[in-house]
Amino acid sequence: MLREVTATRYVAPLRSGGSVPGVLEADDLGTYVVKFTGSAQGVKALVAEVIVGELARRLDLRVPELVLAHFDPAIAAHEPHQEVRDLLSASPGVNLGMDYLPGARDFTPEVARACTVDPLEAGRIIWLDALTVNVDRTVHSSNLMVWPTFGVASPKLWLIDHGAALVFHHRWDASAPEKAYDFRHHALGHFTPDMRAAEADLAPKVTEDLLREVTEEVPDAWLAGEPGFATPGEVRDAYVDYLTARVKASESWLPIDFPTREELAAEEALRAVRTQEGRPDWLKRVPDLHGKPAAERDWSVHLG
Repeated sequence: MLREVTATRYVAPLRSGGSVPGVLEADDLGTYVVKFTGSAQGVKALVAEVIVGELARRLDLRVPELVLAHFDPAIAAHEPHQEVRDLLSASPGVNLGMDYLPGARDFTPEVARACTVDPLEAGRIIWLDALTVNVDRTVHSSNLMVWPTFGVASPKLWLIDHGAALVFHHRWDASAPEKAYDFRHHALGHFTPDMRAAEADLAPKVTEDLLREVTEEVPDAWLAGEPGFATPGEVRDAYVDYLTARVKASESWLPIDFPTREELAAEEALRAVRTQEGRPDWLKRVPDLHGKPAAERDWSVHLG
């Protein structure tokens, strides 16, 4: 089961993510990035973090340790921003912590261009994302970290932020296990991922027993009250049944066609032209920020 820790010091909010996680220190002397139950994404994002993160770990992919973090909002009374205080006040009790990787770097397009990623590792990560319907590991938002940062040309990739995965649990009755998704813009798509080898390696390992093991890591409180289910156990069964069926249907969703960097650049250029053509003259003077990572955005237009 996930270790439990008690938060002892609130360090700072992280505004880079929509859920506004926080950096906290705990009674085990560890430092964690904590996602809160009171965030706008709700507890389903935390459920996805646990199921996908722990499944990835059991498939020998790198994921920072996840812990159940007991949090008392009183330790963050000094937080100056009202909206963050409201989030913290709405999140007493058990939240989800991820081990903080000091000095880690985001796997941005700039970092990626300088890197060599093993085709099998790229394929294994994409296969996991396709299985769990993780639509949030794109060239613009990789949710991958490079750590440690020496030897970046051949990076050790760490998987983070799986709250947007398992999209089927938002509408259980409207998503078929064999449904395919567009993974052409996956962050690792242009590293010639060996999807067939990844499928042969990982599919036999994702058994019903393994899925039951990872769903047992989710606290009952985060599953209770799910519409259409009487108990947390029934919700766990639904995750197991869906993912088991999805593994068996992999031929219908296995991503195998990825654009090159040059093709991606051409698509981006065409999109930018079409966006500009559809704007009124006064708006054409405002740069198109859509799709660019925060580091590449010119916020001075709005702040100056």
